[in-house]
Amino acid sequence: MHTIVVAADTAAVREQVIKILDAPDVEIFEAHSAPEAIEFVKEHEPDLVISDMQMGSMGGIALCLELRLLATIDEVFAPAFLLLLDRRADVFQARRSAANGWVVKPLDPIRLRRATASLLEGGDYDDTSFQPSPVLVPETLA
Repeated sequence: MHTIVVAADTAAVREQVIKILDAPDVEIFEAHSAPEAIEFVKEHEPDLVISDMQMGSMGGIALCLELRLLATIDEVFAPAFLLLLDRRADVFQARRSAANGWVVKPLDPIRLRRATASLLEGGDYDDTSFQPSPVLVPETLA
């Protein structure tokens, strides 16, 4: 049985993630804010935290950094962390925050399930959606 906490201040985001990930072997809890998610992690040690990047005064990046910091001083267990990004440009911040994975919105069931499965198995997940394609410039133009 895996325990997942979904942190988002928007009910629609929490509901969408829960509907996509609902399974018999998964227990999903909701956190309406980052401080609530931190308290949940301290009390229950979930396997995975899924956080929306945009949340009130403490967003997903700050939540990830805070949990990583608390884990370094052994105040909390360090769960895997999945960020729900609003745009592709936010990948830089996700990498810098030490998130284990990220998914760029709009969410779809296939990518979210793949990301979750990878993180629950101890891996990482880099969503390549909306990644720009490189353009090759001929040498004569360079």
